[in-house]
Amino acid sequence: QVQLGASGGGWVQPGGSLRLSCTASGGIFRLNDMAWYRQGPGKQATMGARITRSGTTNYTDSVKGRFTISRDNAKNAVYLQMNRLKPEDTAVYHCYGEINWRDYWGRGTQVTVAS
Repeated sequence: QVQLGASGGGWVQPGGSLRLSCTASGGIFRLNDMAWYRQGPGKQATMGARITRSGTTNYTDSVKGRFTISRDNAKNAVYLQMNRLKPEDTAVYHCYGEINWRDYWGRGTQVTVAS
């Protein structure tokens, strides 16, 4: 059974950094795009960063220049390096993967940016 497991969330002060990790497991024949979505308090989930299998990246405007998405195809893993964090980055971050031509989301990890 396909699963996505994320880790690395936590509390950080404004201006700080965090690194999120997510690994896909279970019956994977093909892992295409991977991404990080985030859902702030009282808001809908939106795409934060996305990466294709070949490494092409796409970011929402609010994180450009601060966040970097990367992946390791050998490990079926995706990462999100978040720098210069702001209070508005506070959200539950969900890992996404297009696995075996289906959409999967992992359980979220909480990121809190506050003094």
